[in-house]
Amino acid sequence: MRFEILQVSLETGKEYGFLLSYYYMNYYDIVRTALHIRKGTVGEWIRCNSDLHYVKEINSTVEYHLNLTTNGYRALIYSGDHDLVVPFVGTETWIRSLNFSVVDEWRSWFVGGQIAGYTRAYVNNLTFATVKGAGHTAPTYKPKNCFAMFERWLHSKPL
Repeated sequence: MRFEILQVSLETGKEYGFLLSYYYMNYYDIVRTALHIRKGTVGEWIRCNSDLHYVKEINSTVEYHLNLTTNGYRALIYSGDHDLVVPFVGTETWIRSLNFSVVDEWRSWFVGGQIAGYTRAYVNNLTFATVKGAGHTAPTYKPKNCFAMFERWLHSKPL
């Protein structure tokens, strides 16, 4: 049965994948147990839930990112170049606010001989990449390219 669901998901596109993610994340016996979520402590998981009540609002995350990156933690920041929710130029502006020097100027990165996006590297092990043709949730639009990007970054290989 699970194979049939996966096969249908691949045939019908991302909307069915969203439905499957809902069932997966709310499946207590395996997923929620593996995540150590005790019954009754967390309600239903909803994708892109805009009805969350936070007790603290963070106006800027710059100090957190500065702390992590200047202490040696690597970071990969990526944006779909068709993202109308958080356009990549906004991400670039945010990165510029960190005042990191550029160590590898803009260049194309490729998957299967095709341009998959553009990348730039900064000091403190910060890499920024765009994903060509991807929207706000880039892996949903370009899973193959995003997987290649993440795998290369994870293994400290250049994009």
